[in-house]
Parts: sequence; structure tokens; C-alpha cells
Amino acid sequence: MMAQKKERDSWGSRLGIIMAVAGSAIGLGNFLRFPAKAAANGGGAFMIPYFISLLLLGIPLMWIEWTLGRYGGGFEHGTAPGIFHSLWQKNRFIKYFGVIGIFGPLVIFIYYIFIESWTLAYSFFALTGRYTTLLDQHSLRSFLIGFQGLQKNQYFNGIATAYVFFLITFLLNIWVIYYGIKRGIEKLCKWAMPLLFIFGLVLLVRVLTLGVPDLSRPGWNVSAGFGFLWNPDFSALKSAKVWLEAAGQIFFTLSVGIGVILTYASYLKKADDVVLSGLTASVTNEVAEVILGASIIIPAAFVFFGPVDIKLIAQSGVFNLGFVTMPLVLNKLPWPQLFGFFWFFLLFLAGITSSVSLAQPAVAFLEDEFNIKRKRAVSIFSIVSFILCQPAIFFLGRGVVDELDFWGGTFFLVVFATIETVLFVWVFGMDRAWEEIHKGPDMTIPNVYKFINKYINPLFLFIIMGMRFAQE
Repeated sequence: MMAQKKERDSWGSRLGIIMAVAGSAIGLGNFLRFPAKAAANGGGAFMIPYFISLLLLGIPLMWIEWTLGRYGGGFEHGTAPGIFHSLWQKNRFIKYFGVIGIFGPLVIFIYYIFIESWTLAYSFFALTGRYTTLLDQHSLRSFLIGFQGLQKNQYFNGIATAYVFFLITFLLNIWVIYYGIKRGIEKLCKWAMPLLFIFGLVLLVRVLTLGVPDLSRPGWNVSAGFGFLWNPDFSALKSAKVWLEAAGQIFFTLSVGIGVILTYASYLKKADDVVLSGLTASVTNEVAEVILGASIIIPAAFVFFGPVDIKLIAQSGVFNLGFVTMPLVLNKLPWPQLFGFFWFFLLFLAGITSSVSLAQPAVAFLEDEFNIKRKRAVSIFSIVSFILCQPAIFFLGRGVVDELDFWGGTFFLVVFATIETVLFVWVFGMDRAWEEIHKGPDMTIPNVYKFINKYINPLFLFIIMGMRFAQE
């Protein structure tokens, strides 16, 4: 008797998968990391290598991962170990390299969820006016440090408040993951993404109407902020660091090289388009990052801090930019409680649509490779990840988050992207890969991307990986 074919979860619509992949990509990095990187690396000088990396690295990798996921899903594999083995069945060791695609997202999840909980907490603090009367950087920084449990002060007497919001955020994530692809993740992203863009557009309009330039402070205005972001300093292009930072941001922002897109795409049907869908998800992410992310914080900061301090603020870290500088700007405007809520709930929506995607590869691995029912798989993931989250919470001040971010958000990401690219275009074969990409597409990829995928993309990845090793 033939074994009954296992029924896998699936997406309800093309819009659902696009919103989910975009939700995975649109995260805290779009609104915190990107403005900080752009400002710290010379604004316009950063944008040229950023867009080159997007065209030569980000979008091709997005197409590769969508195709790999759909291909592996046809063999009932939803994670990298099974997908890699289906590509190279003669090599029984290749699946072990795919473990990075499960371990990497888990490493990011166990610290990302704590940072995400700050945005939910600050959404509540904004509505209740708990920090909106603070009008200097020192006070807002003390408020943040006290909340994080790094220091007892007049605002907080320990980490208890932060831990409560961590528990709420963790349970919300598990609740979404528990209901699966269609009823959980897709449903969340279908309402969270439009709401995120509405909040972002409201904040963008508010920034654009900050008032006429102050003639006593030349350069302290919105137009100068946009000029800083878009006027290129071509001399800065000689810096390898700028190119490396730009390429790294593309990896981070598109969620490529993590293993999440492989898992999401594995729930596609064989004839589902991956070319237009992948491109649409990429464009949606870029609109959120470049149009909203950078166009909210940098111009607003220019108005209140000027062209000199903006670099110092960006270099002080992404947490200061999002949790100190931006609240300070909003606190000096009318209706700080409302706009503060818009800002932090926008971040929370960006965070939760990303964090549920980080959990899915581990859950899918337990379901597909060990034939464990989803409820039990989610329970196992919940217990293990909850325990692993604790060091990021209680040892934040000792560099645990920075260490996890390097391994999960930088090192594993580049290594995994290199492995999957070489495996797909060289082992599986470029001709077969090109044919697989174009099964059921609504658009055709220009032939130049054959050359880019086969030569430029792997070369770019090896250079990035080599420079990362040299730096670290």
C-alpha cells in the first residue's frame, strides 16, 4: 500500500505570499538600521553602492530563494536541509550545510523578539504620556537605559516592566505561528502591512510639514536632510567599508541568506509565479526602507540637530536613533502622544511580521523532516526559544545581543547565501536553474541576469565574506 501523501499548509492567495515575504523583509532594520547606516556612511555616498548591491545581489538572490523554496516544496521539504538535498541528491552531506538556514533565523529570533517588545512597550508609554514630557537627549536616554534594566533610576526600578512586555510580545508571536501559514502569518501580514504604510505616510507628511527653514541656522531644514541623503560624495566610493556596509544592509533588509524565504516559498504551488512575486516583495520593501524609513528620521533630525550632529547621532547606535532621537523630535511637536504611538506601533508591526517569519523555518523543519504535528512543533519551538531568549534579556549590557547579531545577522547570513547560490547555479546548473525560475512566470528575467547569477553574484559574495573575515 502506498504511503498517504502528507498534506502541507499553503498560502491563500498571491497577495498573501507577497505581503508575508514583504513583512519578513520589512522589519526594524528598515526604520532603525538603514537610516543609521546611511547617515553614518555619508548619506548620498551610501546610496550608490546600496542600489548597485540591490540590482546585482539582492534581487537575484531573492529570485534564487523563491525558486529554491518552490522547488523543494515539491518534494515536501520546507527548510534548507531538505531543499539542498533535493538539489544534490548524490551528496549526502550537503543537507548539513542547510542547518544554517534553521539555526541562523533562530539566533536572530532570540534577541530580535526582546527588541521588538520595546516597541510595543513604547507604544503604550506614548499613549499614556510616560515619556512625552522629556525634552532632552539625556532624559530620554536614561529612560531607555532604565527600561532595559541596565540601570535603576527615577523612571524604572529594574527590568520587570520590560520583561512583562517581552512576555506579551513572545506570546503574540507564538499565537500567530500556532495558527500556521494561511490562518496565522498570512492573516497577520494582510492587515499589518497596510496599517504600517498608513502610519508611515502620516509620519512622513508630518516631517514634510515641519515648517519653513530657520534663516539663523542654515542647513537645519527638511530639504537639507533630503539633500544629505541623496547628494552623492563620489570620493567616498573609494572606501571599501561603504560598499561592505551597503551590501550588508541589502542582505539584512531583504531577508535573503537567512532561510526564511526558502520556507515561505516552499508552500507555493509548482506553477505559482516567483519572478514577479519576488520582485514585487523586493520593491515593497525598498519603498518602506528608502521612501519611509530614511525620509522620516533623517530629515526630521536635520531640523532639530543640524548637519553636524546627525552623523554623531547615527554613529551612537540604532537604538539611540529610534528610541531617543525620534521620540525627542516628536516630543517637541504638537500631539506627541499620538505621533509617538504611530512611530512605535509602526516599528512593532514591522517587528512582528519579521519575527514570525524567523520562527517558521524551525517549526517547518520539525513538521516536514520529523513528521511532527504543527501544535507539538510550535510547543517544542516555544519552550526552546523561550529559554534561549533569556541571555539576551538579562545580559544585554554585556554584549550578548551584539554577539548574536554578528553571528545570526551577519556571518551566517553571508555564508548561507554563498552556499545556496553556488549550489543552485553551479551544482544544479544554470540552464536548469533558469528553466526552473521561469516555470509559470508573469514576466521574464532579462538574460543578463544569467551572467550576473553565475559569475557576478558568487564573486560579490566571496568578496564580502572575505572582507568580513578580515575585519572580524
